[in-house]
Amino acid sequence: MSSGSVRAGVSESATEGPADLDEREIHDVLRNDRRRLALEALRERGGQATVRELSERLATQETGEDPPPDDKRQSVYVTLHQTHLPKLEELSIVEYEPDEKDVTLTDRIQEVEVYMEVVPAYGLSFGEFYLGLALLGMLTTVAVLRFRPDISPFVLAGLLVAYFGLQIVAAAYHVYSQQDRVILDRLLE
Repeated sequence: MSSGSVRAGVSESATEGPADLDEREIHDVLRNDRRRLALEALRERGGQATVRELSERLATQETGEDPPPDDKRQSVYVTLHQTHLPKLEELSIVEYEPDEKDVTLTDRIQEVEVYMEVVPAYGLSFGEFYLGLALLGMLTTVAVLRFRPDISPFVLAGLLVAYFGLQIVAAAYHVYSQQDRVILDRLLE
């Protein structure tokens, strides 16, 4: 294990890992549900957790039962301990202490987070939100033109300006919320 300081649950390794992760490695990490869920759980817990805490959380998510069945929790625990956490440590995304069963995110999580779409608690991602907003705009335009063909061009232009204004506000919020996390991380360095 490399020594380093811990800032807001994210370890800053004294020895640097290999060069930046390439997209293939990141996609390999994220295509496995347990690795992705473990990283999400670590992020939500401030960057640190025990293997037991992670296995409890992942087993609950996988089964939908709280508490999860013991055999499922044990199965998750074993695969985290033997496969997933060593893989994440090999890529320097986490620091894993097998003896203490402690897991800490490293600064490399920032390289992976770019590929992880943030989905809020209510389950609607920004991608789904934008798709819904686009469909709403299209359906509104079609409905207005279909049922009110005599509508004034100024009213139609006003509706379109309001719709695009809503799109801009949503996109600005999305960009701002993502930048806010990056700026906060930089301030804590």
